[in-house]
Amino acid sequence: MATIYCKVLKEEAEPLAEAPYPGELGQRILANISQAGWKKWLERLVLIINENQLSTADPASVELIEQHMLSFLFGEGNLGEIPQGFAPRKK
Repeated sequence: MATIYCKVLKEEAEPLAEAPYPGELGQRILANISQAGWKKWLERLVLIINENQLSTADPASVELIEQHMLSFLFGEGNLGEIPQGFAPRKK
């Protein structure tokens, strides 16, 4: 089984089958992020969208999401962390 070095997990892991995002960024993700790393991003994305009340139909929100994505996946920028003040619900 082929593996890649995942920049999220910081270890070898199973690669994505195809680019999960369009364009050059999608190809970069495909080359550097594993299936498990992408899953971690999707979990964080839900949190970011909900906590910041973002809409994927709003171009400004999409731009902010991409900035979070670059920070989370590649460590570029200062976003991508859990939103300030976030507290998970108690069960």
